[in-house]
Amino acid sequence: MSLLQPKNITFDIGGGRNVTIETGKLARQADGAVTVRQGNCIILATVVANKEPKEGQSFFPLSVDYQEKFASAGRIPGSFFKREARLNDYEILTSRLIDRALRPLFPEDYLCDVQVLVSLISSDDQVMPDSLACLAASAALAVSDIPIQEIISEVRIGRVDGKWIVNPTRDELVKSDLEFIIAATEKNIMMVEGEAKECQEEDLIKAIEIAHDAIKIQIKAQAELKDKTGTKSKREYTKPHRNEELENKINAFCKDKMHAIAAAASAKHERSEAFDVLKEELKTYLGEELPEEDKPLIGHYFGELQYHVVRDMILNLRRRLDGRGTDDVRPLYMETDLLPGPHGSALFTRGETQSLTTVTLGTPLDELLVESAHHSDYTKFLLHYNFPPFSTGEVKMMRGVGRREVGHGNLAMRSLKQMMPTGEYAYTVRVVSDILESNGSSSMATVCAGSLALMDAGVPVKKHVSGVAMGLIKKDDKFAVLTDILGDEDHLGDMDFKVTGTKDGICGVQMDIKVDGLSMDIMRQALQQAKQGRMHILNAMYDCMPAHRDDVKPHAPRMVKLIIDKEYIGAVIGPGGKVIQEIQKETGTTINIEEVNDTGEVSIFCKEKAGLDKAVEWIKGITATPEVGETYEGTIKSIKDFGAFVEFLPKKEGLLHISEISWKRLESMNGIFKEGEKVKVKLMDIDAKTGKFKLSRKALMPKPESQQQGPANN
Repeated sequence: MSLLQPKNITFDIGGGRNVTIETGKLARQADGAVTVRQGNCIILATVVANKEPKEGQSFFPLSVDYQEKFASAGRIPGSFFKREARLNDYEILTSRLIDRALRPLFPEDYLCDVQVLVSLISSDDQVMPDSLACLAASAALAVSDIPIQEIISEVRIGRVDGKWIVNPTRDELVKSDLEFIIAATEKNIMMVEGEAKECQEEDLIKAIEIAHDAIKIQIKAQAELKDKTGTKSKREYTKPHRNEELENKINAFCKDKMHAIAAAASAKHERSEAFDVLKEELKTYLGEELPEEDKPLIGHYFGELQYHVVRDMILNLRRRLDGRGTDDVRPLYMETDLLPGPHGSALFTRGETQSLTTVTLGTPLDELLVESAHHSDYTKFLLHYNFPPFSTGEVKMMRGVGRREVGHGNLAMRSLKQMMPTGEYAYTVRVVSDILESNGSSSMATVCAGSLALMDAGVPVKKHVSGVAMGLIKKDDKFAVLTDILGDEDHLGDMDFKVTGTKDGICGVQMDIKVDGLSMDIMRQALQQAKQGRMHILNAMYDCMPAHRDDVKPHAPRMVKLIIDKEYIGAVIGPGGKVIQEIQKETGTTINIEEVNDTGEVSIFCKEKAGLDKAVEWIKGITATPEVGETYEGTIKSIKDFGAFVEFLPKKEGLLHISEISWKRLESMNGIFKEGEKVKVKLMDIDAKTGKFKLSRKALMPKPESQQQGPANN
């Protein structure tokens, strides 16, 4: 009998691209382990769950980590220790994509620790591993005995020249006008995330439908692999203690009082304090005689009742916690140019959510190196999102950036980058959003504040981008789509659907669905309502800042980008960097040169316009090609009996013959010029054999009338 007995399933995801799922060969002591392979890309996913929950456990502790091994691409990490360090942003974002898809699969009463580890162990230049990572994690759960309710999978959707592509290659993705990652079970869409170059709502619906068809193929393959392994039943687990009598008692005491609090349309903290007071009244009512095992149930049943009361109020009365209608946006306040130090700033307030956002302009030397197993690249558009504890009135240790901050910042960054200038725009741009208040959709406040701050900084963004978070309350056939949701509505609702965009289309999407059976009709209503909310916010943003500043602020660095022939790069740099160092020293500039597509891109930065102009002229002179007939301002370098040598372009000298200095005949060069003197000359000729330049000064002077008729006849 063979030591290893792997089982596998192969299927086609389209275009003859085969994907193989295999189990039973690697990591056999895990509860479930699979590899997923497409081309040379191989992903290993393992799942392990504790047999019993921790004592007093009241929530589901799921941890998901995705990591890329540098060896997968034949690379050694660039860190000092030469080993994989903490997860980078891409790995965190991929971990979140897996987590958000898997979490709803587990029973609500399952409280055992579950750890999902997904690793890229072999890389492919064209295969995006993140689109296969969730498939691998779900397959590992499917072949295990860990209790899950359904199988799920995830795909990326792109569109190139109008053609829809499932899991596009890296090259195809560069050409795609949209990019959505979609997770779904066989029946239901569970998650959507992505970006687009102003796509329409129906484009998103179409992408979801195509993705779902592809996901069903992947789910079928997982089920077949599960059958091959003989995994039929899931393990039994200890369910949390319940007390129906206590639950009924709590409901009877609290329901009406809780409804009154929910219907009062009070502010967040007032409402929270009222619920806290009610909970204390409940504890007094119940007395101290409760068994120890029942005491934790008070908070649990109180929360469950709050969940149902608020949802019923919204569904039946069409009234929300703050008194708004279902499609109303909270009051808006926005302001730009409120901070004198940053290069751009904006304050955006929507109800009890507030973002203070700044923009800093830097040089190409400030670009961020993004290192992954597959490749390393630089980016010059950065967005950082900060969520301090005071924004929700809490006290917490500041322990660096969490996964939530990375995810929210990424959504805002992907949305705003659609409108960022490209091509010759040389600034590195850093946007920082500090959330000062939070009661729902702070990431959308970041998008709005970021757009305003970019325009305030003079960044030539084409249009404003705004965002709005949508919610859903659904019970049986009743449903309510909510515009601009509160934090409580997010927590108690069935959907968190964030949509960003311009007046002309969608730029970013992030959606998590907690309910089964979300129809495309409900999706269309949510998208249409989101569009109305987005337009409302955009109109207010244009009233505040109609367009970007014509120029950067006086204290911002000045920038010019020059495109030169590749052959002149060495001349601008000079031997050992001598020339470029001299230019920077003399002009007070920072100059960066790089070769791009067989051309040289010269980015020049300076705080003073005079220094910038001087450096530009200097470099233009070095790279200029002398043209016969052109006029130049030159410098007298040396004087001879027969004329003067003039440097009319950097490192380019020509002869100004004594006969070309003036229409008047000169007998000698005495007293005509001094070395270092400036003189305007015209380039008359370039010797084809020697490359010598013939200059003239008199050609720029009016010809005397006595010489208009030409030489006299003898």
